[in-house]
Amino acid sequence: MGPNKSLDEVKIIAAMLHDVWLQHGVVFNLSSYRKTLKKVLRRYDREGIGFLTKTLPRLGKALDKAFAGIRLTAANHGFKTMKGSELPIFLGEFISRILGPDGALLPNPCENSVKVVRQILYSFYKYEVPYSADQELSVIEKFERTDHNLQAVNERASALYRDTVDNKDWPSPATRRGTRRQTLHRARILLARLFARFDPKDVKPRNGPGAVAGKQRQWDKFRFINVSANITSIYPRDAFYCASMGHVCDEYKNFSSSWTEEDLPARVILVPKDSRGPRLISAEPADYQWIQQGLGRAIVGLVERHPLTKWNVFFTDQTPNQRGALLGSSSGRYATLDLNEASDRVSVGLVRLLFPSNVFECLMACRSSATELPDGRVIRLNKFAPMGSSLCFPVMALTVWAILTAAAPNADARKSILVYGDDVIVPTAQAADAIEQLESAGLKVNHDKSCTSGLFRESCGTDSFNGVNVTPVRFRTVWSPSRSPEVYSSFIAYANELYDRQYFTTYDYIVEELLRVYGAIPGEDMHLACPSLRDVPADQRPRRRRSNLRLQKQEFYVWDVQSPHTRRLLPGWLMLLRFFTEGNIKHPNRIQQRVWDRVVGGPLQVAHPGTPQGVLGPAQLPDTCSAATRAYFETMFREWLAEHFATDPLMLLGQTTTAGGDREVPLLVGEYTQRNTSKLVRRWR
Repeated sequence: MGPNKSLDEVKIIAAMLHDVWLQHGVVFNLSSYRKTLKKVLRRYDREGIGFLTKTLPRLGKALDKAFAGIRLTAANHGFKTMKGSELPIFLGEFISRILGPDGALLPNPCENSVKVVRQILYSFYKYEVPYSADQELSVIEKFERTDHNLQAVNERASALYRDTVDNKDWPSPATRRGTRRQTLHRARILLARLFARFDPKDVKPRNGPGAVAGKQRQWDKFRFINVSANITSIYPRDAFYCASMGHVCDEYKNFSSSWTEEDLPARVILVPKDSRGPRLISAEPADYQWIQQGLGRAIVGLVERHPLTKWNVFFTDQTPNQRGALLGSSSGRYATLDLNEASDRVSVGLVRLLFPSNVFECLMACRSSATELPDGRVIRLNKFAPMGSSLCFPVMALTVWAILTAAAPNADARKSILVYGDDVIVPTAQAADAIEQLESAGLKVNHDKSCTSGLFRESCGTDSFNGVNVTPVRFRTVWSPSRSPEVYSSFIAYANELYDRQYFTTYDYIVEELLRVYGAIPGEDMHLACPSLRDVPADQRPRRRRSNLRLQKQEFYVWDVQSPHTRRLLPGWLMLLRFFTEGNIKHPNRIQQRVWDRVVGGPLQVAHPGTPQGVLGPAQLPDTCSAATRAYFETMFREWLAEHFATDPLMLLGQTTTAGGDREVPLLVGEYTQRNTSKLVRRWR
């Protein structure tokens, strides 16, 4: 079983098998439990962790395919079969209640058996074990190969786009409904209706939480030393990268001296995903990320409130797709489709063909046209945007929705389409045509994970069989014997999920190891705002307590996961820029408003040494800003002054007027606060 590292993965499987024996002793008796456990231990000794992360999930996938009509042959997946049957001896007591001896689905399969089998087979499928250099190389090669294949897709889409520009009657009235050209034409009309009143230049830019190509820290992202000329052709630097005209005046000399306009490439980075290998994402340049965040949020807001899409396309709520999967597995009316490499297969040509020209122009202005691979090579991108760009998810979802809705034969079919990223639900009757339409547009459907027949459906993390949720508890975080905030919170969550499913032996085993490493852990019945277990022995609960008279409650000294703050000093203009883009302060209170009205009254006039006198704030935004943007910045500026300078709001920049006359004050400096990676701390809760 390998070296003793406290909690062992195979011990978790052994505890699960023990729980299965206790719950289903009639089907899985003591003899079956001992034989199955012996097989697990023997194969784990021989294959290592790969038996749990690869071999068992491979059998689970074959079982899921059997639900769709593809017969199971256990011998093809490394398992011995029962005599005269295609079913495996391993967990055969339950699999025989789901499939017949020939590997086909029984007329009345047992849903509880499906739950048990999938829990054992998929427990460690998502386990974040370290990946090898070969897996890294494979992911990068796949990324390059997919992007190279999009050249042909771009050429076909460009030819169709030229037809739309040159021929006003494209497609001709004689074109048969349902053809590829007709579908793309209708998809283009749908997106034109969606964006009819949308101004892609009226956005609120902001920095994203992720890494950027230049490796700037979060507080350094506001120092826009370089802004690509590709961006400023649509989003001027003075309107979108400066807090106000006062900021422009102060930094005017830097525009021609230290500020550059290079078009820098993005940077490909690999992040842990699961046992199958790393995930590839793109770290965008800071100047691109700034506009991408604003435009992406504006598109998401439009889609979530527009009557054409608000019931079909989702970005923050997975519940509709999850309910659709449950309903589809019981009634068979709905199919679930999963797109393979979805973010890497939306080509630039397809986006240009479908999206309105004014929206496409802005999308291209903040799109990275090249990326740097880990080995230092820079390649031009044929895809619109890889994963990591703020525009990848909304553009991909709208592309899929537009194509499927345009191809739908009637209104009922259009209403039944649900899109959440690359998870799609369509009526089963139109599933084959939907797959054909998506693949003809250059997208790739994952046929192994798409469920178009049978009793099984999967969408947005919910696995459904015959109307029953059969989603297993999947372990992701690797256990560590040293104290870690990720391990602490994750394994408490895993234990609670297993407790809810009556895997009490497994729950007790995990809790025992948690108590050994972390000491006393609170129970949920203590009602504390910290990670808590469903059930904890009385002698293992926190004992150190105090009475908080201010809050009128009793507090306990417990472990908690806390996000520490990093404080960095920023110049006043950059702090003001940060507030305009990230601030979410409500209207100032009455005292702040009274101070503002008494001291400021009208627009704040500021004289800057060596620069012309002007109005501070958004009162003189460039003409390129829309009325909505102008009004928004005006409101945010007044709130910022009232919030941060209630005692002396005039003392902001340049000069302030006092009873004794004018005097110069230095540019105020604010603190930038950033939440870092969580840490485990003891505190009163």
